[in-house]
Amino acid sequence: MAAAADRGTTPDVATRMRATLTSVAPGTSLREGLERILRGRTGALIVIGHDKGIQAISTGGFALDVPFTATGLRELAKMDGAIILDKDASRIVMAGVHLMPDPSIRTEETGTRHRTADRVARQTGVPVISVSASMHIIALYLEDVRHVLEDTGAVLGRANQALQTLERYRNRLDEVSDALSALEIEDLVTVRDVSAVAQRLEMVSRIAGEIDTYVLELGTDGRLLALQLEELIAGVDAERELIIRDYMPTGRRGRPLEAVLAELAAIESTNLVELGSVARALRIGTEETLDGPLAPRGYRLLARIPRLPISVVEGLIEHFGSLQKLLAASIEDLQNVDGVGDLRARGVREGLSRLAESSILERYV
Repeated sequence: MAAAADRGTTPDVATRMRATLTSVAPGTSLREGLERILRGRTGALIVIGHDKGIQAISTGGFALDVPFTATGLRELAKMDGAIILDKDASRIVMAGVHLMPDPSIRTEETGTRHRTADRVARQTGVPVISVSASMHIIALYLEDVRHVLEDTGAVLGRANQALQTLERYRNRLDEVSDALSALEIEDLVTVRDVSAVAQRLEMVSRIAGEIDTYVLELGTDGRLLALQLEELIAGVDAERELIIRDYMPTGRRGRPLEAVLAELAAIESTNLVELGSVARALRIGTEETLDGPLAPRGYRLLARIPRLPISVVEGLIEHFGSLQKLLAASIEDLQNVDGVGDLRARGVREGLSRLAESSILERYV
């Protein structure tokens, strides 16, 4: 990410930061105003939101309550004091305001304007923007997170590099996923095989999240990047859920799908390269049991059969219990499942046969 410092971001703060980045992305009036201030070399302190918390630490200034314009923001920045906007950055509420946050709030910033911005953001939870004339940067503060808004060219360069990395990881993901499908057909799956696919899915998801932040920062300049990202991560979220449902332990060791996804996301990047860490998060094994056998339930392969409702998939898996039993089932056996008539049973039987044939051909040819 382009963040100058990320001091631990909770999901709520991350969501709000994304919304704020959208409001200051290239192509928005607020970003135009900020760039005008940078070019004018005057600097500014801008608060996005006017609530009781901001009022409590504000003195002086004068009320405006006028529609926001980029030129208006630029002119007001020539004066001393902070500029306060409404929460949507659609109106300029006040200007020339002296902000007095709690001086005991810890901050690592050095400049007066940046220290004030950091403390106000931490104390009130309202987004604050500091424009530095001397350093020629725009810094966005939200609670305990600081994010530097960079030049579009620099962000686009890093985004394209990340996109190339994502493409390589996606290709590798497809390879290990196809290999797992063949192993499932042959009933040769191990903890290592499942962990390798889950690992690649998590890596792809994390890189995609980084690129998604770049897309937000780029605003209108990131439309092509967004299309490329969407194409590269198609089906990844669904695959993550399917592999968990296929191998997640049941009974006392079972957990909700969301809990497993959260545990995978909590793995440190340095530990994600270790398959044992992934196996532990999935609760399917450890470093010592990576070569232990596993049996899939069949969610991944059934999801590849066209026009098969999830209710039918659930019914088939509940009835047969494992992929191997599904593969061995006849059309008559399949018809014993609620919601599976003759036509659908033939479709499932033919679909599984085609998948089995193509997976084994891809593996050995």
